[in-house]
Amino acid sequence: MSASAKSPSTQAEEPHYHGHRDRLRERFLAGGPDALPDYELLELVLFMAIPRRDVKPLAKELITKFGNLAGVLNAPVGELEKITGLSDNTITALKVIQASSFRMLKQDVMKKPILNSWARLMDYCAATMAHEKKEHFRILFLNKKNELIADEIQQSGTVDHTPVYPREIMKRALELSATAIILCHNHPSGDPTPSRMDIDMTQQIIAAGEPFQILIHDHIIVSKNGTASFRNLGLL
Repeated sequence: MSASAKSPSTQAEEPHYHGHRDRLRERFLAGGPDALPDYELLELVLFMAIPRRDVKPLAKELITKFGNLAGVLNAPVGELEKITGLSDNTITALKVIQASSFRMLKQDVMKKPILNSWARLMDYCAATMAHEKKEHFRILFLNKKNELIADEIQQSGTVDHTPVYPREIMKRALELSATAIILCHNHPSGDPTPSRMDIDMTQQIIAAGEPFQILIHDHIIVSKNGTASFRNLGLL
């Protein structure tokens, strides 16, 4: 037997999941992410963080608990810590991937005319806010060329309410020399339908911007079940 050949004992010692990992990598490289379901993409991530264990059961457990890959990556650290088999290093790896994806989406819309890249803007808002457990009110500030010059969370609240202060929004817009803004907040309930309070608050912000000639281009509500645009709904 040649020196390079594996003995029966060596073959027996090789973990069964090694071949599975190789096949997954090959399928991913050949067909891209669409060639794999969510749990197998998650396996590829877990391979790197947990190299000496079969992670397929863990990947399936995470997808079952959090619904899909986006749900896993957006899950709060406290919820991930409750999952047996997820170490601090593995949780950190998941959060680094989440942060990297958010940054890529943000860089794709910053300093560019927003009205010409509306779909990318909606993707960014949905990715960063749809899975949040509490309401957050985000302001996107635009210059006279309608380029996104700043993206800020103005307030965070409870599961169904966020305090909003129109004067503070306008103060910040003037500090940034913004000429228009886009409002965005999330509905943790999963229903993106604007509430009466959402509509009234939007009108208050529009009124606050009029003396300064600061326009409100849209108010976007995002949720895990979809998005709603005030402009498309005829509310602006």
